[in-house]
Amino acid sequence: MSAHIFLVDDDQLLRRSTAFTLENAGYQVTTASNAEDALDLLKRIQPELVLLDIGLPGMDGLQAVRHFQDSGIPVIFLTARRRELDEILGLELGAEDYITKPFDADVLLARIRVVLRRNQRQTAQLSNLEALTVGDLEINPAAHTVTLKGQPVELSAREFALLHVLALEEGHVIPVDKVLAQVWGAEFVGEPQVVYVHIRWLRQKLEVQPNNPERIVTVRGVGYKLVSQG
Repeated sequence: MSAHIFLVDDDQLLRRSTAFTLENAGYQVTTASNAEDALDLLKRIQPELVLLDIGLPGMDGLQAVRHFQDSGIPVIFLTARRRELDEILGLELGAEDYITKPFDADVLLARIRVVLRRNQRQTAQLSNLEALTVGDLEINPAAHTVTLKGQPVELSAREFALLHVLALEEGHVIPVDKVLAQVWGAEFVGEPQVVYVHIRWLRQKLEVQPNNPERIVTVRGVGYKLVSQG
């Protein structure tokens, strides 16, 4: 079955032309003109990838991206203005990629294929791995679940992959570039901002005091380590 792409953009002409391109390439396509409608649709559809315009009316793409990530859906930002591009340099909001408008159809399709392959590869790898216990934290890759002191913790696909990489080397410092290569791919090495942001999000969900972390510890100038608690 073909992958389902969710296109969210307020430009009607771009929606029509891009949807036509995607459908001709064999993808199933759903479109929305704003983030609010898109999030409503998300209750009924399960896309494999979202193409998300940043400059949306109402809730913009920078605000909406976390909702898609929390559902485990990879996002490619669509951006038209240099100001927007400056805001997402390093992809620190967690999107898989970004592409500037106007974009070439072949370039867009190539970016989509890369992101879908990467996401499918990570999902397949995780599904074959055994569950891990790090103190009071339990990580089950096959079920894609995390519990903390027996209570479920909702993580995005990227947050889950990051936590799993840290858990595999419990108590050992993992350099930032190694984290990037294992979680995001080699092409992201040298862009540490994306790791910083996802570490912050993980701490918000797993630490008693996110600003004074004891579970996910920073080793300044080197990387991060996951420390057993409980």
